[in-house]
Amino acid sequence: MSGSAEPYGREGLPLEEARRRVLAAIQPITASNTVPLQQALGRVSAAAVLASEAVPGFRASIMDGYALGQSHQPKPGETWLLKGRSAAGQPFNGTLANGDAIRILTGAPLPDGAGWVLPQELISIDGSSLQLAKKASDRPWIRPEDEECRPGDLLLSAGQRLGAADLARLAGCGIADLTVAQQPRIGLLISGDELVPPGTARQPGAIWESNGTLLETMLRALRQSVTERRVVADQPDALRQALLDLAHDCDVVVSTGGVSAGDTDWIRPLVAELGAVDFWKLFLRPGRPFAFGSIGEGVPFFGLPGNPVAAAVTALQLLWPALQVLEGQSEPELFPRVMVELADPLSRRPGRPELARARLDTNAAGKLLARVDGSQASSRIGSLQQADLLLELPAEAGPLERGTRLWAQVIRQRIF
Repeated sequence: MSGSAEPYGREGLPLEEARRRVLAAIQPITASNTVPLQQALGRVSAAAVLASEAVPGFRASIMDGYALGQSHQPKPGETWLLKGRSAAGQPFNGTLANGDAIRILTGAPLPDGAGWVLPQELISIDGSSLQLAKKASDRPWIRPEDEECRPGDLLLSAGQRLGAADLARLAGCGIADLTVAQQPRIGLLISGDELVPPGTARQPGAIWESNGTLLETMLRALRQSVTERRVVADQPDALRQALLDLAHDCDVVVSTGGVSAGDTDWIRPLVAELGAVDFWKLFLRPGRPFAFGSIGEGVPFFGLPGNPVAAAVTALQLLWPALQVLEGQSEPELFPRVMVELADPLSRRPGRPELARARLDTNAAGKLLARVDGSQASSRIGSLQQADLLLELPAEAGPLERGTRLWAQVIRQRIF
């Protein structure tokens, strides 16, 4: 298996250089609005949030047991007089003196004078008298009043994308509403004479349009939303008008198809006419026919390839970081990279660097494995199904043996 299967040679921008140029050209949207916490998941904070008070605001028991009127470690055989009970939301009203104790439940406030909590399993009870039956830990089992935060602590930075844990912490600190950055309005243009809607009959040579569904739902999973979506035939006047309309109504225009060099690939020359093309072609597989530029008064334009897998991969690598910057995120979040081993041999010819779709697995020894199933053709959407990884295959790599170690991007999303 010698030589190169690539018809284009070493042309196009390397992915890292393309990403650098894209991000250097993007300016954040400055508008913001205030929303309830429940509507802020996946949004970007527009301002820093500081704690107004200590949380939980009182010393609390870490477990069910007995709070003692002392702050030194008790010894087996010591006794205390039971004075009352403290539960969450129903604190004991009073002060504990040396030799006093109260029954206390997990999360309940400690009264003044209490400095130690004993687990209930260590205590023997005779009426109102408590005795330590076993040796106690040297830990007092008390949660401090400022365990979560102190007044003035930074709870959230500006430009931070909000996860479930961020929102829960804000709620736990008494915050109900949050100022978030305006999300970018995305205009999506799908071009092609051969495209027909799913569910309709198709003539010979026609294909059911899937890129719109793929890109729109993928962006939704990334907490972005397409504002307007158009499917337009390969007619220059109709495409020109669609580009102008989307640039007028949206903050970013994304197209798929029509950016290569074929007889009916009108998108790239139209963008050059209506604005500017910054670069065209990536030194990447899948995704060589990719264009980036602007339309009109600097509206960013992303021309994704027409093949669905290439469109999805380049959107993840270049469009998604740009959308994060547009929304005001302080640092675009790229997918984490891990070292994996090939679970099976992989047939390949040298050519372009490749991002192969793979499932993440482990072997009996706990090593991370990458499983590449079926064809990696950029037209085969099935290669995206159940994909956990984008496996980074170097340009010079030929056939790869089982056990070959490679870097891979983890494309499963975080929960918190």
